[in-house]
Amino acid sequence: MTRSRLILLVEDNPNDVVLTLRAFEKSRFVSEIVVVQDGEEALDYLFAAGSHAERDATIMPDVVFLDLKLPGVDGIETLRRLRADPRTRRLPVVILSSSKEEADLISTYDLGANSFVRKPVDFDQFMSAAQQLGLYWLVLNEAPPMGQAAGADS
Repeated sequence: MTRSRLILLVEDNPNDVVLTLRAFEKSRFVSEIVVVQDGEEALDYLFAAGSHAERDATIMPDVVFLDLKLPGVDGIETLRRLRADPRTRRLPVVILSSSKEEADLISTYDLGANSFVRKPVDFDQFMSAAQQLGLYWLVLNEAPPMGQAAGADS
């Protein structure tokens, strides 16, 4: 039996949320998708704080799909905070954004993003991209252990 797969989707656009959920539902790679609408809620979820204080913080998503243009705490600041904390430093983070700004691309890679994917505008391309992302990050990718210092024994 394969283990349960979890995605954290950080997205404020309801249409993009619906499309992403539909694509992953069709792919059948995912057991659960947690959707949050801004960076602050994403951080609360990951660190079991605020409205997510009751969550088991030892259970981390397999991958975070992070939009950049978010209300409040934006995607770049969210990524900065994730990489600054040992519990989430190695958490796979894929930037999923409509931004075409080279500065956003450079900033996110400098901060440790694992990938930057521009959201396709076309429905079929969006569905295909989401399914391919799921295949790669949830099936093919070998994720690092979470929350351990480099060289530490498990």
